[in-house]
Amino acid sequence: MPVDSCLRSDGPSRQPLKPIARSVRAHAPRSAMASQRAPGAEGATSRNVKLPSGIFPLSYKEGFSQWWTAISPAAAEAAVLRFLPFRSPLPAVSTSNPNTEATTSPPNEDPHGPRECTSKLVPLPGKDRSLNEFSITRTAEPPAKNHLVMLHGYGAGLAFFYRNYDALSRVPGWKVWSLDLLGYGRSSRPNFTIHAKDAQGKITEAEDWFIDALEEWRKIKGIDKFTLLGHSFGGYLSVRYCLKYPERVNKVILASPVGVPEDPYAIRQELPDENVENKQPALVQNQGDIVTQSNPNLPTSIENQPRGPSTQASATISASSSVVSLPSLETSVGQKPATPRRVIPKWLAYLWDANISPFSLVRWSGPLGPRLVSGWTSRRFNALPPEESQALHNYAYSLFRQRGSGEYALAYVLAPGAYARRPLIWRVQDLVKKVPGGIPSVWMYGEVDWMDVAGGFAAEEKIRSTALDCPSGSNAFMGGEEWRGEARGLGGEAKVLIVKKAGHHLYLEGAEEFNAMVVHEMKDVERRQKQCQANGL
Repeated sequence: MPVDSCLRSDGPSRQPLKPIARSVRAHAPRSAMASQRAPGAEGATSRNVKLPSGIFPLSYKEGFSQWWTAISPAAAEAAVLRFLPFRSPLPAVSTSNPNTEATTSPPNEDPHGPRECTSKLVPLPGKDRSLNEFSITRTAEPPAKNHLVMLHGYGAGLAFFYRNYDALSRVPGWKVWSLDLLGYGRSSRPNFTIHAKDAQGKITEAEDWFIDALEEWRKIKGIDKFTLLGHSFGGYLSVRYCLKYPERVNKVILASPVGVPEDPYAIRQELPDENVENKQPALVQNQGDIVTQSNPNLPTSIENQPRGPSTQASATISASSSVVSLPSLETSVGQKPATPRRVIPKWLAYLWDANISPFSLVRWSGPLGPRLVSGWTSRRFNALPPEESQALHNYAYSLFRQRGSGEYALAYVLAPGAYARRPLIWRVQDLVKKVPGGIPSVWMYGEVDWMDVAGGFAAEEKIRSTALDCPSGSNAFMGGEEWRGEARGLGGEAKVLIVKKAGHHLYLEGAEEFNAMVVHEMKDVERRQKQCQANGL
């Protein structure tokens, strides 16, 4: 399950979650709770529900029922997308048969212009590689000049953005695309293998497994440039995509991205030893053999020695755009990390080091799986109406129980505690340097986000302090005061936005404000394009 489920269990619990029916009505899928509503109360939501106590609100009986029913990911995805305020097609289940449907019937009754939704499984080169795609096209307009591509977080799927599709697809001249990452959601789940022998090579290979699939999809779709929006792990991968394929991105919008700040322990945490080919690695190590000291690469005798700011070790960037060198042991000796090590439970570090994903526990637990998932979904989605929380629970469980694939990359990218082994803060300045004028970046966080907004502010400061590499005589810096800050045009463009009364899933909990912010950024892309044309760029 998503990264934060391994680290946090706070928040009130919800009503017991009920299994939904095996089948989904054509063109109008309904959740089980929706079917229990009285006639005429289709849009009604009841909030006066007594919430139970306990970590896992789903009962054993209900959990067994859901496990036995085994609703498919396609049916669960359809049940979530049923909350869209317009018609949507049934999810495609074959690469040869996409499903398309107009948002209204007849199409011209759509108050925001005729729109058409398409569900498609897009085949990629290679064996067992395809991406699940959901797109919304404005059919009464010429082919879209701008494209918004949305990437979900760890363990999630494209249906999690159901509260955003309507508002974002209303913008004229834009086409909205949403993808399941390779190895997640309803995308194919090929074997995840690591061939590199060195640590940096393994990290790069794990990252490229996702971002190269996105690039292959872009080529298939014939999209020249797009605006990229990623949540959590999808945000981390969005930055990595920008660094590898900078000429393809107009702007990057990061919703509570993971992996931004540097953790002095995570960057030296040992990577999983075994290669993973869609099977759990054998637990050949005893728990006592797992490294538990704060930095396993440093002698214990120097752990308590002082560390001054002038001698702090830092990462260096090689000539390759995708490789970063860690601080050498020589620069680390005699230095103590500026912050104390966060306490990581030994059992969590053990499972992480063995590359046993949270989804493996769900699969192994059999009939207890739905109940385990309810402990996460009841807390992560407690701000949503019960019906939506119910549908998301069923959707999440249907994805978590699928064959393991992309989930095995996490341990190569993040260390225990969800800090990046190669923090984004090391490379954010390259968003300025990679292309003339740089790539504008938006760092969005929830007001009560467990992801530390300080990482976003640090990235903003570093980007604004990096000088733009602009063509002579051009006016590549196009942002206003909101982008400049105190830099006043001297450096790159970045800004931090806070969504009020929202947590890590800000796109759900603060959907209205989140949507307004993203629409503003989409229109800003249009303004920049017009300014470029006026300047002859």
